[in-house]
Amino acid sequence: MEEVKIIGLKDGNLEIALSGDIDLGNAEAFYQAVMTAYKQETANLTFDCEALDFIDSTTLGTFVKILKAVKMDGKNMKLVKLQPKIKKLFMICSLNTIMEIE
Repeated sequence: MEEVKIIGLKDGNLEIALSGDIDLGNAEAFYQAVMTAYKQETANLTFDCEALDFIDSTTLGTFVKILKAVKMDGKNMKLVKLQPKIKKLFMICSLNTIMEIE
């Protein structure tokens, strides 16, 4: 999936770069790609969202689903370099209260 690029372990975190659009059409593939990488390298997750252009409510739900899985393993998840319009969606839904957003 070209919207998800697994960078690998960096400073103890599994870094994943997101790009383009992630929405209803590819949210399940996004989830599967992330969880496959996570199961191979169980570590805190860092999503680099600098090149992420668009998400929808399905994607927000997918982030919550990923967060639940990593929290069950005692790990954390953070999103970095969000574009203002995407960061605003997380704030409107108060997701910044359950996940780290820089």
